[in-house]
Amino acid sequence: MPPIVSVIGKSKSGKTILIEKLVQELKSRGYRVATIKHIPRGVDFDEPGKDSWRHIQAGSEATAVSAPDKIVLMKPVGQDATLDEIARLLGEDYDIILTEGFKQGNAPKIEVHRKDVGPPLKNIRKLIGIVTDELLETKRRQFSPDDIEDIADLLEKGFIKPQAERLSLHVNNMPITLTAFPKQIITNVLLAIASCLKGVREIRNIQIFLRKG
Repeated sequence: MPPIVSVIGKSKSGKTILIEKLVQELKSRGYRVATIKHIPRGVDFDEPGKDSWRHIQAGSEATAVSAPDKIVLMKPVGQDATLDEIARLLGEDYDIILTEGFKQGNAPKIEVHRKDVGPPLKNIRKLIGIVTDELLETKRRQFSPDDIEDIADLLEKGFIKPQAERLSLHVNNMPITLTAFPKQIITNVLLAIASCLKGVREIRNIQIFLRKG
């Protein structure tokens, strides 16, 4: 799975603006970026009576609406999905996934703080930096809202480059943590099999899905 970093902060602190600037900066460096936004309250993305709504009402596990310029996926869930579950729906072909929200999630986090919206958040796990318009008494690394290149450097050096080559394995929809040895064995086997197949040339990625029963 691509590395995930969450941008968190209070309402009106500037989370969306920061993500917009980071996406632009990282794309200018040649990286593929995906984003996820968490909405705490339920929102209807599909109007009753529309064909896609009728598909879901009929019992479809998921439906996709395709237009010439975009694809929208709708998947009913029984409870708030985890960040990893949402990231899996996006796929693997990204260098990094930036999320807005998910302050209780397990991903590393950058907090956006503005003096006029109140004090910084408390008890945030895996906080790697704070983007702030005032100097704070904290051991966390601090950035000005204009330090976009420095924040992008943090993401590039700390997350993108170390995971430029990666292998993801899920068994029964559960992510499996692989140490270096099994990761190398699986990688070598997959590359060897794929390279022997007719029509395969340069291998940049391999996707395999196995379902039994």
